[in-house]
Amino acid sequence: MANVRDLKKDINYVLGDIIEEVYVWEYENTDKDTKKSEAIIDEAITTFDELIEKVNAKSENPKAHFKAIKQELEDKGNALLEKLKKLG
Repeated sequence: MANVRDLKKDINYVLGDIIEEVYVWEYENTDKDTKKSEAIIDEAITTFDELIEKVNAKSENPKAHFKAIKQELEDKGNALLEKLKKLG
């Protein structure tokens, strides 16, 4: 099932890129407190675990199930990026 594999890759890439952006922000802002940025990383890891668990769960309607997961990835990814932008 290429669809499942591609969805897992998307989850990995999106959340991995967000974590990388947080690390870049921390590197560029060494004078600022990193508690909020570390919380973003923790939230990204938690989101990754939750989404992968949902992908691996069986569903009677796989198409709708995966579509909902893709939407959740987009929503949570955007929320994490907004938090990163607010760090300044």
